[in-house]
Amino acid sequence: MPKILMPIGDATEALDTFYAYYRLPEDDYEVVVAGPEARLYHTVLHEIPPNADVPWDITQERPGYHLQAKIAFRDLRADDYAGAFISGGRAPEYIRYDKNLQRCIREIAEAGKPIACICHGIEILTAANCIRGKRVTTVPKCAMDAEQGGATYVDEAMVIDGQLVTGRGYNENTIVLRQFIRMLKTAGV
Repeated sequence: MPKILMPIGDATEALDTFYAYYRLPEDDYEVVVAGPEARLYHTVLHEIPPNADVPWDITQERPGYHLQAKIAFRDLRADDYAGAFISGGRAPEYIRYDKNLQRCIREIAEAGKPIACICHGIEILTAANCIRGKRVTTVPKCAMDAEQGGATYVDEAMVIDGQLVTGRGYNENTIVLRQFIRMLKTAGV
């Protein structure tokens, strides 16, 4: 069964992550969850609350489910993976500094393997220096992160550029995963 790398950390967004975590195996892909260490991580609900009676201008986080990382970033080998799915939440803000994660994501991109990215995951792609010259989307508050990585940000639900598919947030899970799976199958995996 082809393996898909899913990097996470504490405060990974629950909907971004769990949709792909359960959807990819339905098409016979093994999701390999990786973290700074191989341990249990806390996910969060990461959103601006929709209650107009209590305005909230920034993202609020509430505890979500837990997810076990099977492998530490330092043990990742890009050759082991057919592609990568990068979710959002606050985790990318912190795990993007990990040099082993950067290396592995960059090697997956350089090998032309499909990568899907939702929301704040763009921060990892920027840190790995693999979106320069690409068209991408992300949650609007991360547009500057995409541009600092050399990408052209567009405010669209989903953007495809080569073997990269990006989505603004968890509302785009279905269309991003549909395209990501199509890319994997087209690549013969």
